[in-house]
Amino acid sequence: MNANIKKYIPADGLAGLKENFKTDAISGFIVFLLALPLSLGIAKASDFPPIMGLITAIIGGIVVSFFMGSRLTIKGPAAGLIVIVAGAVAEFGKGDNEIGWKLALGAMVVAGIIQILFGVLKLGKLADFFPLSAIHGMLAAIGIIIIAKQIPVLLNDNPVLAKGKGPLELLANIPNFIANLDPKASIIGIVSLAIMLGWPYIKNKTIKMIPAPLVVLLFAIPCELFMNFKETEPAYALVKIGNFIDNLNFNASFDGFSQTGLFIKYVIMFALVGTLESLLTVKAIDLLDPFKRKSNMNKDLIAVGIGNTIAAFLGGLPMISEVARSSSNVNNGAKTRWANFFHGFFILIFVLLATPILELIPNAALAAMLITVGIKLAHPKEFIHTFQIGKEQLAIFLVTIFFTLFEDLLIGIAAGMVLKIIIHLVNGTPISSLFKAPTLVSFEGNKYLVEISKAAVFTNYLGVKSKLEAIPYGFDVTIDLKKTKLVDHSVMENLEHFKHDYEANGGTVKIKGLENHKSLSAHPLSSRKNLITE
Repeated sequence: MNANIKKYIPADGLAGLKENFKTDAISGFIVFLLALPLSLGIAKASDFPPIMGLITAIIGGIVVSFFMGSRLTIKGPAAGLIVIVAGAVAEFGKGDNEIGWKLALGAMVVAGIIQILFGVLKLGKLADFFPLSAIHGMLAAIGIIIIAKQIPVLLNDNPVLAKGKGPLELLANIPNFIANLDPKASIIGIVSLAIMLGWPYIKNKTIKMIPAPLVVLLFAIPCELFMNFKETEPAYALVKIGNFIDNLNFNASFDGFSQTGLFIKYVIMFALVGTLESLLTVKAIDLLDPFKRKSNMNKDLIAVGIGNTIAAFLGGLPMISEVARSSSNVNNGAKTRWANFFHGFFILIFVLLATPILELIPNAALAAMLITVGIKLAHPKEFIHTFQIGKEQLAIFLVTIFFTLFEDLLIGIAAGMVLKIIIHLVNGTPISSLFKAPTLVSFEGNKYLVEISKAAVFTNYLGVKSKLEAIPYGFDVTIDLKKTKLVDHSVMENLEHFKHDYEANGGTVKIKGLENHKSLSAHPLSSRKNLITE
């Protein structure tokens, strides 16, 4: 069966639409059911008008599908960017969310153009420059911040209680939020959270196909109607949508240019973090693709950049290739880019025809969905897994979390990278090879030999990668690490990804020369330190 899958590759373009209409339309519909409430919740948590999350999802589906370089990813707003978007609104608006939203959009437009340039300049390999432990630390910190910000919403506390508080202050105020909770909304929020957390444990495959957020809505909306929220609850208890057509204006303002430092800070954060999250999702979904297709990272970045530029002009959130929706897309049998198109199309139709239904959704239910996302990002399993890879990886992970929570994402990931460089130097990495690893490629008969010297670490892997990717498919490739003093975890994992991709396209890859290297943990992809000194 696997052999047949490899021989058959679904057609792309209009031929792909005709060939795979049924499977892609069904998957697109299921993903739409997942994306609709999440897009609303992400926009609300980002201090954007909720309708703007849907506008981004529509653009990500209907527009970006025609340009993207990956076949199975779903483009739309992401929980991982909530912290940056809400931060931009707060800092630009100084208490006025309307002004903050429009000024944040100006920074997002520029960031979208930069993403297009990233793709044009072939910087799709940018994710390989950042250490995996720092990236996962950044995502875990984002998860903690999402949980902290959504707990008062889950309990339907007055927004005044949480306004202006940082994540650690919000967590410290949980007893106060509990003391001031709204009983009716809290019941909906807590039961919704239980549904979201318990749904993965459902054994029945048919029932499990129903997205958990849809189940939450099927519970929350009737409960809200039964409890008569519109008459008995404050206005902030329910989602407010407004007219879709009326919201389609050029909302972006570039007056934020006058705050040069702040503007540049958020342009970098939107462009860098959005790009990293997108590239990591594309890489992960390529590994799940049953047809072993390899995405064009640069083309995909251009597509996301185009989508972000358009969305920002119209007032929408930034989009990425979103991992949960993309994974669902693969699991539901999608075969081509048209599944992403259909997901955006179904959202558009629903918004045009059924906006009043969306205004029946309690914000507590949306908060439950986002807290679930936060728990996944910052789950204790992430800490345990990182520790299993190596103690030094856990140190980088924790330092990234600490500085992200106390400062911001840029400082956090920079701190993680600096610590990793220090650890590499302590473990014997020559300063001369921090950014360039001597790499010799030779060819004899039907075999390529790649010899890497001095050190193979995250800061110099891009040079190694360019030489590996220059090797045509179909040959026997040996990667010899005997002459390295250190091979770090990021490189070990990236070499495994290269091996997987190369062998999926014909050919073999053997990684050797680690006999005299000591693993820094029992994990198969842990860092390796050479015990023989020259």
